[in-house]
Amino acid sequence: MTTGRLTADELRSLVADGDIDTVVVCFPDLQGRLMGKRVVGHYFVDHVLDGGRTIEACNYLIALDVDMTPLPGYEFANWEQGYGDFSCVADLATLRRIPWLEATALVLCDLVDEHTGEPVEESPRRILRRQVERAAALGFTVNIGAELEFFLFEDSYRDAAARGYTSLTPHADVIQDYHVFQTTRDEYLIRQIRNGVDAAGIPVEFSKGEAGKGQHEINLVYADALEMADRHVIYKNAAKEIASANGRSLTFMAKYAMEEVGSSCHIHSSVWDADGGRSLMWSDDTPDHMSDLFRGWLAGLVTTGRELSWMFAHYVNSYKRYQPESWAPTALAWGVDNRTCGFRLVGHGQGFRVESRIPGADVNPYLAFAATIAAGLHGIEAGLDLPPAFAGNAYDAPDLPHVPSTLIEAIEAFEASTVALDAFGPAVHHHLANTARQEWATFNRAVTDWERRRNFEQI
Repeated sequence: MTTGRLTADELRSLVADGDIDTVVVCFPDLQGRLMGKRVVGHYFVDHVLDGGRTIEACNYLIALDVDMTPLPGYEFANWEQGYGDFSCVADLATLRRIPWLEATALVLCDLVDEHTGEPVEESPRRILRRQVERAAALGFTVNIGAELEFFLFEDSYRDAAARGYTSLTPHADVIQDYHVFQTTRDEYLIRQIRNGVDAAGIPVEFSKGEAGKGQHEINLVYADALEMADRHVIYKNAAKEIASANGRSLTFMAKYAMEEVGSSCHIHSSVWDADGGRSLMWSDDTPDHMSDLFRGWLAGLVTTGRELSWMFAHYVNSYKRYQPESWAPTALAWGVDNRTCGFRLVGHGQGFRVESRIPGADVNPYLAFAATIAAGLHGIEAGLDLPPAFAGNAYDAPDLPHVPSTLIEAIEAFEASTVALDAFGPAVHHHLANTARQEWATFNRAVTDWERRRNFEQI
């Protein structure tokens, strides 16, 4: 058993002894946030573990925007259908103690139809499971590592909200990329996050300062795709909860200020054999050490980079991050250890892998990992040719294909994507495309501070 994880019997014992009195029963929504209920410990043991019952929740929770507004256009859930319930089935493999919350455990759930018991295909965890199953049917395990960045502020979330999230005080006055002394000033909080999630059964490699004022990165140990997505959302939730408990705030926005660098979620992917014991990416027989499978996998990522871009960048703000020479990529090209490219080859031997630099820290990992697998399998199954590696500064290469510059460009590409339609199926493809369209529509009903500053007096 991984340290921090709990078995059902261990939870029963902890609840009986009074060490656990609350179980957070939750699932990821379309934004990758945790939604659910806090269940009294003895009720969870008696009625869920031992009674075979599920926890119910309203099905509108995967048909909402960031503001919790029910959105039109969904076939899965809508006002005409009355927004009924679905059932949350606890995945006991995710059961763990949460050290930063008193006497609390957490379990992630899969969603099923309350009447038929069939999986809710539109739920993010199911969307990823389907792609994991596709890979498994071909004899593959897909391992993922995700590197999340965030900005830390001296202000509390309540104070930040009262000021409209403007004029915030970064937790550092200087860029602190790899800087040990500067990050020591933040260690009272970063240490709590790092050690807290590690103690919750989410193994951590390290933390480091990043290329912005008050920006940090905490890297988790890689795992299979579903496990990594689960770790990602719990860690992200933990970071916010721990910051809030300390009277601080942090943001995973892709671009919180144009004068600052963006925050990324670099995704490292590799394909392994069925039992996950041996990587299939490395070859001793080729000069570049890329196996045929790696070449197909990478060709799929590069070739579908534009049509699947929404799966990695869901919001209007996501596309503000793609700026020249900003450490965020603009070109859909690959290179060997080249940080100007959208895809960067790193490692060797069993660690040989591709890093996608396209997603921002605002990404829903279930959708991003599902798209990664769908793209890679498409490249393998279709026998796609890998374009040549790029050497040099990809920011200065106008002939390369590029990441969409706006959300609406990404939406149009996603709606026309046969790869997405075939991989996710018509119902899920429609659900995701509607989510994207409604985000764009919501933005276009808002007047921004930039518009007022620019036009109030001058127009």
